[in-house]
This record gives sequence, C-alpha cells and structure tokens, in this order.
Amino acid sequence: MEVQMRRGGATHLVQAAAVVVSYVVLMASAGVRAQLRVGFYDSSCPAAEIICFVGGCEASVLVDSTKGNTAEKDAGPNTSLRGFEVIDRIKARVEQACFGVVSCADILAFAARDSVALTGGNAYQVPAGRRDGGVSRAQDTGGNLPPPTPNVNQLTKIFASKGLNQKDLQCGASASPGQLVPMDAVTPNSFDEGFYKGIMSNRGLLASDQALLSDGNTAVQVVSYANDPATFQSDFAAAMVKMGYIGALTGSSGKIRANCRVV
Repeated sequence: MEVQMRRGGATHLVQAAAVVVSYVVLMASAGVRAQLRVGFYDSSCPAAEIICFVGGCEASVLVDSTKGNTAEKDAGPNTSLRGFEVIDRIKARVEQACFGVVSCADILAFAARDSVALTGGNAYQVPAGRRDGGVSRAQDTGGNLPPPTPNVNQLTKIFASKGLNQKDLQCGASASPGQLVPMDAVTPNSFDEGFYKGIMSNRGLLASDQALLSDGNTAVQVVSYANDPATFQSDFAAAMVKMGYIGALTGSSGKIRANCRVV
C-alpha cells in the first residue's frame, strides 16, 4: 500500500491518537473474526485514506452524551481524551467526497496509523470495512479499560479477555502521545522506543507502566523493545491491526454515521 504523507497537521493527528488507542482497548470482547481487508475503499471511496491522513471498532467513544444517556467519552477513565474535533473535520471532508460510505470507526483506525507515521513510526496497512455502532454508554467502560495501578497479572487478564496477549499489552502501553502528560518525558513528540528506556530507568509515569518490569516475561520484552526499535515498530503495528478486529461490526451489522457524535 502506498502512503501519501504531509506533515502539516501533525499536532492534531497526534491528539487524535489518544482517542484511538483508548478506544481499541474499550471495544467489546472478540468474537468471530470480522471480515476486514486492506484497500476496502479503493473502489467506493478512493480518497478516503488520503483525506483521513491530511485532516488528521465501532466508534462508540466518539458519541456525545445526551440528556438521557451518559456516553463512553464522559466515563471517568475517558475524561482526558482529546482530538474529537479533529475526527469531526476529517469526517466532514470524507462525507463531501463520498457521502455515506466511510465509517467513523475506520476513520479512527486510519487516524491512529497516520498519527504514528507522522511522529516517526511505521505507516502500517490498516484493514478496513468496519461499521459504526448504535450504542454508547459510560457504564460499559467498567472492567474493559485497564486501571492506572494494576499489576501485570491483572493487565494480562484484561487483555486476554479481548483476545490479546502480553506482547500486544506492551506494544499498546506506549501508544498515548496525546495524553495531558507525556508518557515519555524524553522524546514526547516522537513515536519511538523512549517509553521503554524510561521504564528501564524506573521513570514509568503510571504504575501500570512500571509494573512491566516486575514480571519476567514482560521485563524481557521491555528490554527487547528498548534496544531494538525496529522490532518494537513491527510488533506495535501488528498489535494495532489485531486490536482493530476486536468487536468490529461488518457487513449488514451496524451503520455508517453521518455525524460521529450522534448514534
């Protein structure tokens, strides 16, 4: 897949990454593998990925709360998420080009990939074809989002419930460049192995980050990623693609939202 790159909107796309990474962990438990594929929009909306990149898995975290419902974005663990307006602008551009074709869920996946690429990571291929969900409830975050102070065993169980392993857990740990406080204080604007070097120096910001050194299996992986950036980048891309299948709606399931904030 050929990726066209422009660095002008880097700041906004990095903010969007925080939305995406929290979202992929939040999604429902994995069931039957969704039918996603690379190049899904090549015929129906060829400009989709380019628009998502320049402007910037059922996308329930994008939905706004209403008088009768508190949405996922307003749940306690999600209150620091930023970049929703970036997704709004991308969606508006996509709708102008191809009305009713590209889902908010796929826009999130493209934005995550391009945020990584803009900050020095690999521009990995993103299988597409997700559709948007019709429900967003704050209470659904309970037990799905990892708390900031668990040990490795607790983290492993949470990720395993989504069909993910310890390698996926560690790759995702560094993927929050748009948080209010940088997870990597040394190179906060670069997507690199600095996060793992910080953990090795006991400078992990969250207890759940530093806990990776307390388990033999995860500690070995931390050392590997700190010393081998290429392996980290490759494993991270694989983990993001894997998470993109969790709870994805495809085919006749779900919908294509015209407005990502409204179900």
